[in-house]
This record gives sequence, structure tokens and C-alpha cells, in this order.
Amino acid sequence: MALDGAFLSYIRSELEEKLAGSRVDKIFQPNRDEIVIAYRGTGGAYRVLMSARANSPRVNITDYPPENPQTPPMLCMLLRKRLTGARLKAIKQYGLERVISFVYEATDELGDKTELSLVAEIMGKYSNIIFTDKDGNIIDALKRVDMSMSSRRLVLPGLKYQLPPPQDKLDPLESAAEEIIKRIKSGGARPLNKAVISSVQGFSPIVCRELEYLTGRGAELDTESMTDKQFGRLEFFLKRTIGEIKESKGAPCMVQEMNGRLVDFSFMNILQYGTRAKTVRFDSFSALLDNFYLERDKAERMRVKGHDLLKQLSNITDRLTRKINAQKIELANSEDREQLRIKGDLIQANLYRMEKGASQVELENFYEESMPKIRIKLDPALTPGQNAQKYYKDYRRAKNAVQYLTVEIEKAQQELKYIDSVFDSLTRAETERELAEIKQELVESGYIKRSRLKQKPKGALEPLEFISRSGLKIYVGRNNIQNDKLTLKTAKNYDLWFHTKDIPGSHTVISTQGEAPDDDTVLYAAQLAAYHSRARDGGKVPVDFTLIKYVSKPQGAKPGMVIYKNQRTLFVKPSLTQE
Repeated sequence: MALDGAFLSYIRSELEEKLAGSRVDKIFQPNRDEIVIAYRGTGGAYRVLMSARANSPRVNITDYPPENPQTPPMLCMLLRKRLTGARLKAIKQYGLERVISFVYEATDELGDKTELSLVAEIMGKYSNIIFTDKDGNIIDALKRVDMSMSSRRLVLPGLKYQLPPPQDKLDPLESAAEEIIKRIKSGGARPLNKAVISSVQGFSPIVCRELEYLTGRGAELDTESMTDKQFGRLEFFLKRTIGEIKESKGAPCMVQEMNGRLVDFSFMNILQYGTRAKTVRFDSFSALLDNFYLERDKAERMRVKGHDLLKQLSNITDRLTRKINAQKIELANSEDREQLRIKGDLIQANLYRMEKGASQVELENFYEESMPKIRIKLDPALTPGQNAQKYYKDYRRAKNAVQYLTVEIEKAQQELKYIDSVFDSLTRAETERELAEIKQELVESGYIKRSRLKQKPKGALEPLEFISRSGLKIYVGRNNIQNDKLTLKTAKNYDLWFHTKDIPGSHTVISTQGEAPDDDTVLYAAQLAAYHSRARDGGKVPVDFTLIKYVSKPQGAKPGMVIYKNQRTLFVKPSLTQE
């Protein structure tokens, strides 16, 4: 994990600087895995988030107000009773272990001064927040650990608190770089980043990969094949990194892919991703963590909330696919309908030769030049004339079926295409309001039952808005309903319309103000259309564009489905920014 012991040391320094001498003002427990403590002092008021969530454990100053449950959990009430008004005495970290301890000077029930500690262990799924007294005894913990969970280290009220078992690694704050190099060499042949992470305490994988990247000037290195010169470079970068940690001179950096996806973060500048990602600097380490996990947790919440819609869309897709396949099989069976008519004609022409009660008959096929005999099945309960009419009836049914099935298959395929476009909108939704609009679209289209609960409708979201270098506004629809409104109502006939060619995506419109847009703006709009489509992660994406007056909606078409003409096509790389 990126929040390693080294990063935590920067957080500790930051907290110590801002919270020195502060007192506990309020305590919240928004959920079962997080505690928020509000401090107030001469340096100002701050909220500190302590999270033991498995996928986002951390400690940092947060700017986001916590939720306050109507009934606070037991641990929250205990902390409020024992810590409210307590003065923060010290913030400790043990080497570069991922353990940080907040030490308070508090007052007990008798009015005597006492020392209490709140220990945050940042260790992935084993993260915990433990409350201890002055003697190091556990008062309580966010996650109690009994014998059924672990036999090596129990975390229960009344037991002595023990630090997590130390790993067999060198503490870079206490060990010289030469000693670390010696440990790396003695570990045998392996990739350099693996050797560093198994030898040095407090360094996360991204830091170890960066040290390898710097040492090898971008090349991957193996400890067995490394030269003395390369080990010398490694020693230099180790000394530089350790020196910055000791002096708290790190750079809060977040790595972000060009498509906006968050990758990682660190206390040092990250170069290993090259042009595949960019590094975003922050003013503080707490601000970095707040931003990184807020965006990531937001994406996770959206994924969970969108899961039901995704499942419903998948069920609709499966149903339509089964329907199309069944209709295609039925259509294929109707292709031999001419044989039914021919058999009816042959029976009708030979009525005088046939008697009721026969189960089959052999007749000459006068539709072929050689007049071969064909065997025709008959219903013994019917007269020859009735058998002929039965074949004619089956022929007409098959003929009508072909016409009906051809139309129905086309309708189902268009419906499938529409559901595909809704799915694309869902994968790109970033807010709960966008999810609500997509759900409402499916309700209005008859795919989802309308909720019995009468909810107050929220105002419709506006399209995404971008501005080109030349100052022209570019609008991008968020979903199919918005696409229709943007293209068919908002845009003017002289505006320019964009859409990925044969790929689900958003309608994109340049508001031209009646003037011909410059080439850079046209290119930028095409890149935005490609970015807001299923081809977002593609290379060169085909994007059609034409004037709004050439775009129309067929009668009865699903939301977002239009036809257009007089288009031109650009092949562009999806992008949010104008290059």
C-alpha cells in the first residue's frame, strides 16, 4: 500500500505541527471503521480522520464534515467520556512502522491527571484503532481480536497492548545506506524493487519501483547482474530519500492517468510512469490523502449504487439476445415456405387421383422440367382438398411470419443498441444524480417499474460544458435523455454535432454562434466525443460530425437514437484537454 511508514512519518510531522497543544473538542464515529476527532487550539480548529477500513486505512486532517449518527456507537461514547477536553501531549511513531500513537493528558473520574493513548495501526485489512491507558493496557478497540481470530496477538479490553510483530527489515532512520546495500546484495538474485522492499522498513512498492527506475535510468534491474556503478547510484538515491524523510522535506504527489483514473500516491516525485500518467502536487500530505481516498471511495460508492442498474441492464440484454436468437431460428425455418405452396398446388391438381384416409401420396412435381416424384405427407382425417388448403394455410402463415419476424428482429436489435447506449452512460456516470437520471430514463422507457414512493423530483442536470482555446463552448450530454434535449432542442441548426461512429457515446455539440469554428475547436470537440464514449480507452477513434440541421430523430425511436447525413469523419485520440 502507498501509505507506508515513510509517508506516515510525514503525516505525523504535519499533525504535530498543526495540533501541538490542541484539545479534543468533539468526537464522531461516522461508521464502524472510522473515527473523527475535532481539535481546537491556538493554531486553529482541525478535524483528524482515523480510518481502519481495509481498502483505505489512514490518518490525516480532513476538510470534509463527518456524518453524525443519531445513536453513537459504544466506542464513540467511551472516547467522548474519556477524551473530550483532553490535551494532545504528543504524536509518536515507532521507527517507520505503520503505527501512530496520539498521547493525551486527560482527567479521570476523580479529577486526577492521567495519560491516555489512541493508537492507529495502518495495516490493510488488519488495521485497527486501539484505546489504551497510562500503563499500556487496552481500554477498548475499534476491532476486538480474540482467540478465534488470532492466536498470536489478542486485542481485548484489559490486556496489555503490544506492537505488531516487527518484520525482519532495516530501519532506514537507524541504518546506513551502505548497510542496506549489503542486505540487498545478500538476498540473492531478484528484481531490485523486490530486494529493496524486503530489506527496508517503511517503503511501499511504488517507492521501491521508483528507486529502481532512478537507479537503472528507466531500465529494469536484477541484483545479480547489477554493476558496482549501479549499486553506487542506488546508494546515492537511498541516501537522498532517507535524508528527505529525516528532515520531513517530502513532496506530496499523486499519480493520475491521462483519463483521470487515480493510480497511486507517494512522498516523493514519481517518474516511473512516463507519459502514461501525470503527477499532481498537493500543498499538504493530508490534502493528498483526503483527495485521493475521497475520489476513490466516491468511485466505489458509485459502483455499488450502480450495481443494481447494471444487473437490470444485463438481464434486459440477455432477454433481448435470447429473443433475437429464437426469432432468427424461426425465420430460418420459414425459408422453405415455397415448398408448402408447391405441395398444396400438386395436391389440388391431383384431387381426382386421391382418396380420403391416405397418410401420404407420391405425385409428379410439374414445377421441375424432369417432373420427379415427391412424397407428400397427408392428414388421414382430412379430405384431399382439405389437405391442400392446410398446406396453403401453412404457406401463408410462414410468409407472414417472415415479414413479422424481419420487423421484430430489427426492432429487438435497435432495442439492444439502445440498452447498450444506456450501459455506456452508466459506466461513465460520476454522481448519484446522474444515476438517478439514468434510472428515470429506464422507468420512462418501460424497462423498470416506477417506484411507489413519491420522491420530490430534482432539477435536471445540465450537459457537461467545455470551452475551447478560441472561446467557443462545447456541450456533452451525460445520458440519452440529455442527448435528445441537447441535440433536438437546445442546439441551433448552424451548430456542429459530433458522435463516435458506430460506437455508443454522448452527443457533443459546438455552439458556433453562427460562425465557422476553427480547426482546433473541431478537433477538440471530436476528442471530447471520443472520450465520452465506450472507446474512451482506445487509440484512434472514428468520430462523425455534421451540422445540427442534418440530424433527425426517427418517429418512435428510443431516447438518444438519431440519424444523420452529410457527415465527415475524424480519427482522434480521446482526451479531456485541448492539446
